[in-house]
Amino acid sequence: MAHPQEDTLIAKQITPTAMRLLVLEVLQQQSAALSLADVEQLLGHADRITVHRTLKTFTDKGLVHRIEDGSGAVKFALCEPGCTPEHHQDLHVHFFCTQCRETSCLPAVAIPAIPLPSAFQVQETSLVLKGVCARCTSIA
Repeated sequence: MAHPQEDTLIAKQITPTAMRLLVLEVLQQQSAALSLADVEQLLGHADRITVHRTLKTFTDKGLVHRIEDGSGAVKFALCEPGCTPEHHQDLHVHFFCTQCRETSCLPAVAIPAIPLPSAFQVQETSLVLKGVCARCTSIA
């Protein structure tokens, strides 16, 4: 009997391995985006190169997307349905909390279309808002 994580990997044409299943499970259990170091810490004693390669494979296959939030570490979060290796559909705002330093995906907040001169071709769009998240605001 297949596990849901195995089905998720197979649907994205990713061969399920023990490490890939563990990394996917860690990503599914978190509400915030995770850096490579975060994933390593949550896994315990995991080979950094293997975790890095796993996250790269997940990104290349449209399972996760990369977030550069200005914290100095690239973060990873699960993609929305519909992402493909050729085109990520994650055109939503990301929010970096300056207090807890977590980065959250805000899929209900779309990045607005930005008209550019015809000679410009956008290859990637990213919008990171910085401030205090709802959890930290309620604690204060």
